[in-house]
Formats: sequence, structure tokens, C-alpha cells
Amino acid sequence: MQTKEELKNKERYDFQDFVDIMATLRAPGGCPWDAEQTHESIRDNFIEETYEVIEAIDNGDKKLLCEELGDVLMQVVFHARMEEENGGFDINDVIDGVSKKLVHRHPHVFGDVFADTPEKVLENWDKIKSEEKSRETVTSKLRSVPKQLPALMRAEKVGKKAKCFDFPDAEAVFQKLDEERAELYEAFKSGNEDSIFEETGDLLLTVTSLSRKLGVVSERALNAATDKFIYRFETLENEVIAQKKNIADLNMTELDKIWDKNKQKAQKKLKKT
Repeated sequence: MQTKEELKNKERYDFQDFVDIMATLRAPGGCPWDAEQTHESIRDNFIEETYEVIEAIDNGDKKLLCEELGDVLMQVVFHARMEEENGGFDINDVIDGVSKKLVHRHPHVFGDVFADTPEKVLENWDKIKSEEKSRETVTSKLRSVPKQLPALMRAEKVGKKAKCFDFPDAEAVFQKLDEERAELYEAFKSGNEDSIFEETGDLLLTVTSLSRKLGVVSERALNAATDKFIYRFETLENEVIAQKKNIADLNMTELDKIWDKNKQKAQKKLKKT
């Protein structure tokens, strides 16, 4: 491993330098904070850094994307370093494993299997992955979808894998949606909290099925709707402030009137464009 002096005087760093920096931070005489971390203590950091990469992609910010990818890579090297210290795997084992996986799951590139469309590639990938993981039943494939995924994303993935037991088309899902809404309303009228909880989940699950049939990614659609709500609420609040009023002093009827007026303006503007 390189010394601290060697590492701090580099004009440009490569991957091995990065690995050595992390080892130095974890070593005696390094950084007290880095040295005391465990897989569990920095677990949420990995999630946060991943979402920051997504934010950079969504914003089309290439400079930020480069930076955030580095932060994700730091998490990978950090975890690998901790395992190496514990006598487990190291970063080279991580690289070896993923490289072998890529070669094995691309037989149309590194072998003699024919796949000339993205759909066929994904079909082969899923088949090979199931063989590797010994997932022989549909249920085992459903259970393989991580519970830690955002709920909408997990539901959508589970629905795709259960294609042998799926709605034939969007029209059928609309009918099911009406059914689930009625069942939730019935639970609401009964006041049974357990039933309300269960039926709310059923309704949300059905919405993800409808999204799939309509070709919409439900996670993105909900995020976009939330952004739209924040924008329209800001417009509402600004108008209230312009009237020298406090939004907390207005009742819902008054607020709805302003909201609907702004919504109509937005729709007219959209039609013109």
C-alpha cells in the first residue's frame, strides 16, 4: 500500500489509489470516524448516495453525476475494505465476481447463443439468473425482489414476474380498481383499522398493475405528481400572500377556489403550447 505522502501528492488518481486511500483512512493513524464504521452503520449512506445519482440523472447534470457516481463507488470500496479487514472478500473479489457474471449472462456476446433484440437479451438474462440462483418456482422469483425497494417499485417488479397470473389488459385493471375502491370505502365505513390498512394496500397494488398495463412507471408518475402538487401549492400560497392574507386563516372552500382557478390557468397555458 502507498504511503500518505505518496497519496496526497498525486496529480491524477486511479482506482488503485482510491483503494489505498480507503485503506489508509481505516488504518491506525487514519480517520477515527472511518475506522469505526461497519456495514450496518453506513447502510443508509448507500441508499442516500444512490438517490443522489438518480437526482443528477433526472436533472441532466453531468458534472454532478460524475461526482455522485464517485460517492457510490466510495461506498462499494468502503464495504469491500471492511470485509478485507475481517478476512472476507476484497475489492478484487467484487470485480472478479461481477465480471464473471457479465460474461456468463451475455452468451450472445461471449458464446454462441443468438439474441438480436433487447427483449431477447432480457429473456436470456432472467433465465440464466434463475438458474444461477436455483429459482425454479414463480414464488421463488417473487420472493427474490428485495423488500427494501421503494414499495411502488417492488410491487411493479413483483407484478411483472407474476405474468402467469396477471390482468389481460388495462380495461380489466380499471374494473378491479373500482372493486378495490369499493372495498376500501366499505372498510372505511366500518371503522376497522386493520381492514382499512389492508384494503389501502390492495388498492395501491392494483394501481401499480394499472400503471404497468398503461406503460407508466408508477414510481416516476407519483414523483411527478408530487412535484406538480408542490408547484401548484406554491402558486396558491403566493397568491394568498399577494392578497396580504395568511393561508392558515382561509378555509378549504376559499383555498379550493384559488386552487381551481390556478389549475384552469395552467390547463389553458398547456393547450396553447
